[in-house]
Amino acid sequence: MDDTQLLRYSRHILLNELGIEGQECLLASHALVIGAGGLGSPVALYLGSAGVGRITVVDHDVVDPTNLQRQIAHTLERVGQPKATSVRSAIAAINPDPQVNTVIQRADAALLDALVPTADVVLDCTDNFHTRHAINRACVRHGKPLVSGAAIRMDGQLSVFDTRTPGKPCYACVFPENSGVEETRCATMGVFAPLVGIVGTMQAAEALKILSGLGSRLAGQLLMIDGRDMAFNAVSLPQNPQCSVCGHPQG
Repeated sequence: MDDTQLLRYSRHILLNELGIEGQECLLASHALVIGAGGLGSPVALYLGSAGVGRITVVDHDVVDPTNLQRQIAHTLERVGQPKATSVRSAIAAINPDPQVNTVIQRADAALLDALVPTADVVLDCTDNFHTRHAINRACVRHGKPLVSGAAIRMDGQLSVFDTRTPGKPCYACVFPENSGVEETRCATMGVFAPLVGIVGTMQAAEALKILSGLGSRLAGQLLMIDGRDMAFNAVSLPQNPQCSVCGHPQG
């Protein structure tokens, strides 16, 4: 680190849990952020401000006026721009250090198989189960930790899925693809604006701990957030040995 970086990241360096070594790990790391909306905005801003060296942002959509209620990386001036490009501008305005790569397309299996192996951590900031399962399969296949967040109405959830540790579940263990879960999106159901900030900021925190070597204690845990009462509850998540993604189905 040069003198400018030592000053910029001094509040991290002062932390016993991070120090110079942890900050250098962040500067040398690559985070893959999939989704640049309500969750992806605080995720990208905090990863960028914290000095993660490379950040790849994947999003196919453009900034719309209805996004600005909660997607804090975007501005009125950038309405109509690709969200990934807008996020890159927002990070650059805070910290010029990170190399921010943008991918303006949907995160399909082929794209994920190209990007996931290059990342040190993957952050799922999407809002549909099809993409979430595709991300999960790629992370399991390539042995990468996945930080997953979700928010709808007044409820949020957060978990880390890291199948590099034996016995830890993947996303499909908890939310099987054939479970018949009804898809709900904030476009039709609404979402409390600060809630996506809470969940996204916590996703960034878990990713930074993973990248700096601290690790995450949320692996194998599902943290549920009730935005009405500001209540947090965690439940343990066992691996499903019959999981079609990370388990070993019999028969």
